[in-house]
Amino acid sequence: VLFDPLDGSSNIDVNVTVGTIFSVLKAAPGADGGDEATYLQAGNKQVAAGYVLYGPSTLLVFSTGEGVHSFTLDPRIGEFVLQRDNIQVPTETQEFAINMSNQRFWLPQMQNYVADLLKGEEGPLGKRYNMRWIASMVAEIHRILTRGGIFMYPFDNRDPSKPGKLRLMYEGNPMSMLIEQAGGKASTAFEDIMDVAPDAIHQRVSVVMGSADEVEKACSYHK
Repeated sequence: VLFDPLDGSSNIDVNVTVGTIFSVLKAAPGADGGDEATYLQAGNKQVAAGYVLYGPSTLLVFSTGEGVHSFTLDPRIGEFVLQRDNIQVPTETQEFAINMSNQRFWLPQMQNYVADLLKGEEGPLGKRYNMRWIASMVAEIHRILTRGGIFMYPFDNRDPSKPGKLRLMYEGNPMSMLIEQAGGKASTAFEDIMDVAPDAIHQRVSVVMGSADEVEKACSYHK
């Protein structure tokens, strides 16, 4: 098991949603749990993934490869109760989430895509978009699983040795499994996140995930 124990920790001081992300992989026979190599498997090898969201209610959202299911903690009985079964992400969206303060550091392709988003119905994408940004991946992905959208944390050139900010093994991969199990898409903008061959536990990756049609549009700018 790999996990991010407190995603969105910068939000604690201002009482905004945070969460925990986990990824479950098969261990090879005789594998050493203390050996980093045991965990270095591509995301498409995951057998389960999910997150816990700590907000107005406490939610557990997970997949074992047969759809995505959401449970709400009922504090009266101390149990998680099924809230939504077989969640599906709408294929189209008019909401995007990205940290615009980093715009000057993005690749030209991403800059062009976001510029077209901002042109609204008068631009080439032909519709008006709303922007959201919570600075918590759990909260961002939960919103997408609830009503659709696209979440992006793209490559930027501040440190070329880091191909993104989010961690592949315990952020990118588990969230990609959930999004794809719900009918969405998850990409680095150049390849499927879960196809990336990891070489380190804390490896970083660029992220473009959410409603399938919008992810495909974003990736088309990078071809």
